[in-house]
Amino acid sequence: MNDANRTRSSHIARAILCASLAVASGCSHKDAAEQDRDHDHAAAAAAAPTNRVDINDAVRRNLGVTFAKVETRNVARTLRVPGRFEPMPTARREYRAPLAGRVELLVAQYQRVEPGTPLYRVDAPAWRAIAEEIVATEAKVASMGPLREAHRVHEKSLADKVELWKARLKQLEELRAAGGGSAAQFTEARATLNATQADLADVMEKDAALEAEDKQANAQLRALRSRRDALAASGGGEQPADAPFTVRAVAAGVVESLEVTQGGLLAEGAAVLAIVQPELIRFRARALQGDLARLRDGLAVRIVAPSADASAAGTRAESIEGTLAIGIAADPDGRTIDLIVTPNATDKPAAWARAGVAASLEVTLEGGTPELAIPLAAVVRDGLAPVIFRRDPKNADKAIRLDADLGTDDGRWVVIKSGVKEGDEIVVAGNYQLMLATSGTAAKGGHFHSDGTFHEGKD
Repeated sequence: MNDANRTRSSHIARAILCASLAVASGCSHKDAAEQDRDHDHAAAAAAAPTNRVDINDAVRRNLGVTFAKVETRNVARTLRVPGRFEPMPTARREYRAPLAGRVELLVAQYQRVEPGTPLYRVDAPAWRAIAEEIVATEAKVASMGPLREAHRVHEKSLADKVELWKARLKQLEELRAAGGGSAAQFTEARATLNATQADLADVMEKDAALEAEDKQANAQLRALRSRRDALAASGGGEQPADAPFTVRAVAAGVVESLEVTQGGLLAEGAAVLAIVQPELIRFRARALQGDLARLRDGLAVRIVAPSADASAAGTRAESIEGTLAIGIAADPDGRTIDLIVTPNATDKPAAWARAGVAASLEVTLEGGTPELAIPLAAVVRDGLAPVIFRRDPKNADKAIRLDADLGTDDGRWVVIKSGVKEGDEIVVAGNYQLMLATSGTAAKGGHFHSDGTFHEGKD
């Protein structure tokens, strides 16, 4: 910046600062004598050296003043890598038609849903058919019990009859051996026993068939109920048998896409919609392969917010903590390797973190000593001297100009060796205007014309 532009900028800053102070103090009309006295007092006060400047609420609003806190950082051993957020593989959930039928959508795209929210209904004939088949199979299973009991009674009766005829046949054999009885009686008893045994075998065979049929009916009933329960579970809850099949959300999220039109016909298994959980994200950065020797899995890292407000960007309040995981394979063409960071599960997701958002990854390397640091944007130069403005801890409406005793920087943060302590607020945005207003090398007198040009001296 040349001297003329610097002089003009200085007077603009002074004019804004003075106007802001005038508005804040509620100036009233004064006569010429009072104004002269005030002017003399102001000139005397200005002549007194001071490193403090007023930054009341009006000044902060007009100059857009923002602050950043002094933090303890390992600046010398911090590696910063660019990257972006991406959704985790488990962040997206697809919902498909469990049955063929006509669909009725109950949600809109980009709508946020909670667990249990109805998503869509499917008027599926197969759902009612399953319910009817279950009722019919239950009736069949219920009827098998009395039928088998009747067969068991009949079987027992025939078994008893067989035992009686066996005993009769034995008596006739004993009589014949003793020289009595008749051959006709013996033959008739033998024939009756054989016929009874044949009837008993038929009943036993029928009972075995009934037992197999009973088991088959029970197995079919269990399969139908399992299918019904599985379909109900896929829909997110209980389903009435005489109503359209309703699918509900099983997890919170946002409706990402709708794959069907309202009232469309769906085949079984067709995609209906997809829901994503925006908070399930991870960060992927790309580091140079030359840095591999300094990296390892498990290093503490911080994902820095891509904020235009330098007072917030990179501060602990706006950053996301995590641990480093080095990618499986490197890129031989780009000479890079992926660095993956999954935010800590216990931390509340930052509002600015979204899939696709670009940010920076700060990797704290092993070794080094943590030191007090401030954002590099908080340092402004008055000529060749670096200057910072520390908010007065005793008066929030004043800022203290300090010569910056700086150390190592990493391109975003710089070590500050003296004059501040951890937690102090340092002016970031608006510091250049404050520097111009407090600069001892800027011109003191002059005036502005209506066209915006500045001239030294009086009109």
